[in-house]
Amino acid sequence: MILSLNKIAKSYGVDVILENVTFHMEEKEKTAVVGVNGAGKTTLFRILTQETNADSGEIYLKKEATLGYMAQNQQVDSTRTIYEEMLSVFAEILTAENRLREMENEMSHLQGKELSDKMEEYAALQHFFEQQDGYGYKSRLRGVLKGLGFAESEFDRPLQQLSGGQKTRVYLGKLLLSRPDLLLLDEPTNHLDIASIEWLEDFLKTYEGAVLIISHDRYFLDKIVTKVVEIENKKSNVYQGNYTQYMQQKVVQREIAQKAYENQQKEIKRQQEVIRTLRQFNREKSIKRAESREKQLEKVERIDRPEALPAQMRLTLTPRIISGSDVLHAEELSKSYGGQRIFQHVNFDVRRGERIAIIGPNGVGKSTLFRMLLGEVSSDSGLMRFGTNVHVGYYDQEQQKLDTSKTIFDEISDTYPMLTAGEIRSMLAAFVFTEDDVFKQVSSLSGGEKGRVSLAKIMLSKANLLMLDEPTNHLDMFSKEVLEDALNRYEGTVIYISHDRYFINKTAQIILELSPNGMTRYEGNYDYYLEKKAQRERIAQQQAAPQSQQAAAPQTLSDTKAEWLKQKEQQAAERKQAAKVARIEKQIEETEDKIASLDAEMAEHSTDYTKAQELFAQRQALEETLEELYQQWEEMQ
Repeated sequence: MILSLNKIAKSYGVDVILENVTFHMEEKEKTAVVGVNGAGKTTLFRILTQETNADSGEIYLKKEATLGYMAQNQQVDSTRTIYEEMLSVFAEILTAENRLREMENEMSHLQGKELSDKMEEYAALQHFFEQQDGYGYKSRLRGVLKGLGFAESEFDRPLQQLSGGQKTRVYLGKLLLSRPDLLLLDEPTNHLDIASIEWLEDFLKTYEGAVLIISHDRYFLDKIVTKVVEIENKKSNVYQGNYTQYMQQKVVQREIAQKAYENQQKEIKRQQEVIRTLRQFNREKSIKRAESREKQLEKVERIDRPEALPAQMRLTLTPRIISGSDVLHAEELSKSYGGQRIFQHVNFDVRRGERIAIIGPNGVGKSTLFRMLLGEVSSDSGLMRFGTNVHVGYYDQEQQKLDTSKTIFDEISDTYPMLTAGEIRSMLAAFVFTEDDVFKQVSSLSGGEKGRVSLAKIMLSKANLLMLDEPTNHLDMFSKEVLEDALNRYEGTVIYISHDRYFINKTAQIILELSPNGMTRYEGNYDYYLEKKAQRERIAQQQAAPQSQQAAAPQTLSDTKAEWLKQKEQQAAERKQAAKVARIEKQIEETEDKIASLDAEMAEHSTDYTKAQELFAQRQALEETLEELYQQWEEMQ
């Protein structure tokens, strides 16, 4: 075990942040900390790094274990270049390397015992140098920089010229190279593109130390973690597995806990009714029986009602009018800055009702393309045309469309003056801004809160084309799920930029991959995009292979024989299909019988919590199986 926390509590005045956080981590374990924005995740990290103290509780960190921490917006203030800053991690190796060179020079002028003594000293230092990866550190450094999205041409850029996101990436790179025993990462994917996130996933999966991660990137967590610590209502709950498994367990456990509470409440009311009836008989024996039952009832250990879930955003997107079928046409778009080409030959069309994700590496010009379409930036060439009755709602990842001098209430009121104060308050409550929260200054809001205000304005706009630039960046997982559901029910058209692969998988019907030389279209979600891209790469490799390595083409059959074979194949396929349908119908019938049997068994064991939990889990699995069988049956019809 490398880390253990027991009943950690933290308050700021009367505001209780954490009151019972308990979990432990084994060496090499990868664990996620999840919860809504404001749940106390970052506060927990600050307690672990001793930036702040817990009010109570115990923390155990393995003796001599090293700890590395990356905050959400970690900045590096230095006059060095990117490469020089990363090189500073290897100060001991560099010192040893310089000393080895000095000793080599000294030995060339020594003889006898002085030479042998110096050679012994040299051998010891050489051993240390090799143990510290003295011959491989430069290769590791370059690999990490490239993995985090820095091109070799950028290695010599001064840190002072970098954006905040680039500086955060440099700090992350330094942290990964320093290889602490326990890594604490707070939103490590925020400033990374998809390629860099995938590289970081591979790096962390094979990382020799333990990793504790705060992240809203569900796809990322699914790939890495084997344990999830959820902070909800100031307490911690521990789930084994990745993010998807945690969500499945959470639903089941909550339903079981709710059912157990309701069943006990029913039994308590029944017993109270029996006691009341016995007392009404007003006989000595009946009163004694009533008193006996009362004592038994007092001894029953009460099951607590499951705590209410944290308030969640409610979002409904409805277009005021329907646009024409052709929503947007872009042809031969290109853009350069300072003589450097960003992209060219960009062509695409958008039809009504499509949900399109635009992806590509950082710096390829995705946000620039959006601003060109909105008329905020001019294109160097090409044309773009919106269709009839297209009304655009735009979500800006930097939230620059919000007036920081206003309150939340005024921001909505000034944009939509026809709304009454009551309507504004009601609408803001749907976005978890209640009571005096509506009078907060926009400038004081967190990224997630600003994101909710922007989404509220988009909902009120009733636009029929939504253009969203990184809409999930500052949203917690539950808000992301609300947004996913709203977009999937939306009857308008959606184009968005995102590096959130889980979000893309849930919402995108089409993916447009932007590169410096154009746009590639994929008709599917993110998993489909990965599959098709890998397929294209395989085909390209096969075409590039020498002719001798390619399989010989089969001989052409005669037309008559080919037609006969085709008929035989078709008949065989039809027979196979009919057999499959019959088999699935039988499986459906058997599964429904099993579910009915489990329902009866659950009714018998309603007061046995452990047994009920086991039966409920079996029923959930059967329900999922039944859904899959029905889907297969429908597809075959």
